[in-house]
Amino acid sequence: MPRIEKTEAQWRAQLDEEQYRVTRQAGTEAPFSGRYCDHFEAGTYHCVCCGHALFGSNSKFHSGCGWPSFSDELDQAGILQRPDHSHGMRRTELLCPACEAHLGHVFTDGPPPTGLRYCINSASLEFRAGPTGAE
Repeated sequence: MPRIEKTEAQWRAQLDEEQYRVTRQAGTEAPFSGRYCDHFEAGTYHCVCCGHALFGSNSKFHSGCGWPSFSDELDQAGILQRPDHSHGMRRTELLCPACEAHLGHVFTDGPPPTGLRYCINSASLEFRAGPTGAE
């Protein structure tokens, strides 16, 4: 997959302040504040920075954690994972494979069959309506 690289000025011009803070500076939006927290329309969630397809609506579930939660990524998503020891916690950070935007974190307290909870910031996502969300 070709890597998308832009200058900080280019990212700032493309993204709003919250999107920039979350995706380019590894920020976190306040719980229950994101536009996709309680969003359950059929379609696909893409990286807000580069448009890379990440999650299908068929894997989205209500976790009650305050952020959009998914049990799995799309087969072709290839989301990058790296250890995150910030804030005195041991977590696994999720990054877009195309532009390395910070998406959120993954936890092992999700539903079957994966047991995973991809906890994602709404500010890092762009939703595109569609029939199944599995394209």
